[in-house]
Amino acid sequence: MSRDFIDLVDGAVRLRLDEFIAPVVRRSGGSLFELVVAVVLSQNTSDKNAFKAFENLKRRLGEITPEAIRVLPERELAELIRPAGMHKQRSRRLKALAEAFMTSEITPAKLINMGAAEARRLLLGLPGVGKKTADVVLVNVGLPAFPVDTHITRIARRWGIGRTYDEISRWFMDRLPPERYLEFHLKLIQFGRDVCTAKKPRCAMCPVGPRCPSYKG
Repeated sequence: MSRDFIDLVDGAVRLRLDEFIAPVVRRSGGSLFELVVAVVLSQNTSDKNAFKAFENLKRRLGEITPEAIRVLPERELAELIRPAGMHKQRSRRLKALAEAFMTSEITPAKLINMGAAEARRLLLGLPGVGKKTADVVLVNVGLPAFPVDTHITRIARRWGIGRTYDEISRWFMDRLPPERYLEFHLKLIQFGRDVCTAKKPRCAMCPVGPRCPSYKG
């Protein structure tokens, strides 16, 4: 498998950046804690739902800080983030994250100075932060990482380039320059939402077409 599929998708997808909560929060000047909160709210749900929950928090708190989350009653926090789903579980997770941030003083500069590998280990030690969440945070602060979500996993398996998170992430990292990791990660997700869908993939409009091992003409 060459990088031809990357080039074909890259040329065909016009990125709609405003549909993705992590880069929107980061580029709007949100703090690292706000970025982590946004990514946690997007776990196992759509960015649209995560945006609603995040905006509820912003309206209620102004700036989303560890201190503000810590003192917010858990029941109220759960109601505010209800649009993201699993609101009771997420509220406990956000409370734990707030406590962790208040004791660790994590900043984007600190992560960058640590380097990708050490920064990833630090993030993975936070409550509710797994590989994908850590990698989304890293790539949005400018460190080399290629997050793999359900859309990218589905595409990769259809292309036959890997099955596990680490295999798929490494495949793309080996074939893209680091400065393109975030952009192409987002393009792949958009491609998965629009074309290479879970049910009834739109193979007829796919730029890869019959070259894909899973093509259905």
